Amino acid sequence: MYGTTDDPTAGRLPPVAIVTGGNRGTGHAITAELDQAGMEVWQLNRTPSGHPREVACDLSSTAALDAAVDQVLERTGRLDALVTNAVDRYFAPVAELDPERWAAALTVNLTSVVTLVRRALPMLRRSRGTIVLMGSHAGSRFFEGGLAYCAPKAALKALSEVLLLEERPHGVRTSLVSPGAIANEDGDTSSLKMTTRSVARVVRELITNPPDVAVGEIELRPAGLAPPVVSGLDRLQSV
Repeated sequence: MYGTTDDPTAGRLPPVAIVTGGNRGTGHAITAELDQAGMEVWQLNRTPSGHPREVACDLSSTAALDAAVDQVLERTGRLDALVTNAVDRYFAPVAELDPERWAAALTVNLTSVVTLVRRALPMLRRSRGTIVLMGSHAGSRFFEGGLAYCAPKAALKALSEVLLLEERPHGVRTSLVSPGAIANEDGDTSSLKMTTRSVARVVRELITNPPDVAVGEIELRPAGLAPPVVSGLDRLQSV
């Protein structure tokens, strides 16, 4: 169930979703799942995927994001779900951070999310829609060289909670999905990672949940677990 809308003709049209970074990996799987759920899914991609409903968009540009959303809304007239999945994976120790790459990663991984949510909120309020922010275990399990990835993922927790406080009165639900290891690369069949389809099915459930349920945050872990390098009481001294 996708919520309600003030538009009396909207019931005759499929619900509309926007997915960023839908050209590969988890974003591609999310698009497929929402397609199967009967939604009209639009992708905002930096790299073209060949998807029939795709808008080329540089997520580092506020003007490009606004124009891309305008293009989708002009064609659809509505928006029921937004999934912010695109990410810039830049890794470097703090002492070696390149200022330009840091700024670019922060823009794509956090600023673009805020920009997109802000632009989409009027339509999501109208449809009483859903926002899904794709976080990561990196937002709470930090690692060396991961500042440009971990910091914005951690900030998504704050964004999701603020949106839950501000937008539930307007009927908009926000969920933060924080997955562990995902087999995003073609040919990766590791039993210690989740498949992209499995993660996508969780996103689909969040969007199609009954409208009186708001799932604030969901953490996903691979069911398979490798033998620990450090175990028992020694874990207390491992970080």
